[in-house]
Amino acid sequence: MAPAQPALSAVPAPAKGADVLTDAKAAEAVERFQALYAEQHRRVYAYAVSMAGRQLADEVVSEVFLVAWRRLADVPTPAVPWLLTVARHVISSQFRAAARQQSISAELRAWVTEPELAAPDVADEVSERIAVLAALAALPEADRELLTLVAWHGLKPSEAAQVVGCSTTTYFVRLHRARHRLERAMADPPPIAADRALTHRKERTP
Repeated sequence: MAPAQPALSAVPAPAKGADVLTDAKAAEAVERFQALYAEQHRRVYAYAVSMAGRQLADEVVSEVFLVAWRRLADVPTPAVPWLLTVARHVISSQFRAAARQQSISAELRAWVTEPELAAPDVADEVSERIAVLAALAALPEADRELLTLVAWHGLKPSEAAQVVGCSTTTYFVRLHRARHRLERAMADPPPIAADRALTHRKERTP
C-alpha cells in the first residue's frame, strides 16, 4: 500500500512562519523605500541640479535611489546627508568635469535670465541675485557646493561636512575661502550675464 500523503496541517510551522516573516520584511522594505523616495526625492533632485544642471539631474537622482534601494539597511536617519553623499559620488564618477561645468553654467545662466529679466523692472535685490548666480556659475564646483549645501539645501554645517568628506572645522575653513572667491567673482562679473542685464535695462529705459 502506498504511504498516505501528509496532511497540510503536518507541514512544519517554522518553515511557514519564516516565509511569512520574509514577506513581511520585504513589504516593510518596500514601504520604507517608498517613504524615503517621497520625502527626499525633491532635495536630492535640487542638489543634483545645483551640482550638475537640470539636463543631468534626472539620471543622477535615478542612480542615487537605485543605490539607496540596494543598500537600504545602510541608509541612516536623517537620510539627507547620506543621499547627497551618494549623489556627489555619482556626479563625480559618471560625468566628466567639463560636461558638469558646462551643464551647470547653462543652468545658472537660465536662472538669471528667465524670471528676473522678464520682469517689468530689475530691482536692486533682483540685480544682486543675478550677480550672485552669475558668479556661482563661474566658480569651481567644489566652491559652489560648499556655498550651497547650507544656504540652499538646508543642511547643518556638520551634515554639509559629511557630504564633502571633511571635518566640520575644515568645512568652515573651506567655506570661508569659497566666500572670498565668490566675492571676487561678483566684483568682476562674467560678461554674458552683465551684458544681458545691461541690455534689459536699456530696453526698459524710455
